[in-house]
Amino acid sequence: MEYFAALAQTLHFGRAAEYAGVSQPALSTQIAEMEERLGCTLFERGGKAVRLTEDALELLPRIDRILTETREVEATARRGRLAMEGRMRLGIIPTVAPYLLPHVLPALKDEYPNLRLELREAITGALVEDALNGRIDAFVAALPLDHAGLTTRELFSDRFYLAVPANDPDFVAPPVPPESPALERLMLLEEGHCLREQALAVCGSVKPVAMANYGATSLTTLLQMVAHGLGVTLIPEMAAGPAGDQRDLKIVPFAEPVPERRICLAWRRNSPRHNECLELARIVSGLQPLLRH
Repeated sequence: MEYFAALAQTLHFGRAAEYAGVSQPALSTQIAEMEERLGCTLFERGGKAVRLTEDALELLPRIDRILTETREVEATARRGRLAMEGRMRLGIIPTVAPYLLPHVLPALKDEYPNLRLELREAITGALVEDALNGRIDAFVAALPLDHAGLTTRELFSDRFYLAVPANDPDFVAPPVPPESPALERLMLLEEGHCLREQALAVCGSVKPVAMANYGATSLTTLLQMVAHGLGVTLIPEMAAGPAGDQRDLKIVPFAEPVPERRICLAWRRNSPRHNECLELARIVSGLQPLLRH
């Protein structure tokens, strides 16, 4: 059922095997055995495409529920030992993952060597759904998260800067006021990314027009576009240090009060891993000094 859930989520045998921590042939064999035992086809295989059959779609919510209950039994057995060990599934938004994980992973390995962390990078809406359905144990995102089914702990604040072309004449005298006309050239991530909404909020009355013909899905792509003179973009502090090393980019500050986002850890309310999530929040919040620009 773990392999079934992984394949149903990724719709790709290679990625599902990686997600489940097994080889692709092993996963394929187990899926085939499951189909033989149930007497039905669960996945339609056509070239590189994988699709769920009607039987699989009917089974999916039941299998998700069984797996969630099984994990809760395991977590309950660990309760009272606060030892973070075994499998823990952590989600993280794309504008945080590349900058936070290089610090989080070694810290967790040092303190809890028996913890096996499984990572899922996705936008906030998908992570909320996964947490509520028990597919992940916790996730890192930006506040606010207005959902009654979640518990949140703020980890730290992350100030915003502006990434501009290195020789851009509009930014020779920072700091930049949020009402600057130069922000009309602000490029945004696609719909669904919380950084897009945060950028629009920072701009205030200035209406960005530069993204009309673009559909960037990552901050890395936006920074490449900025480096080639296509516009400017908002960049969180945790990404500002690595970005500042690029020759064709310049990182400039905003005028006071400096806009910021608040990063949190969230998990399902009444989760049996509540204490472990609190411990994870403690470890991650202690990493803030390493993320300063």
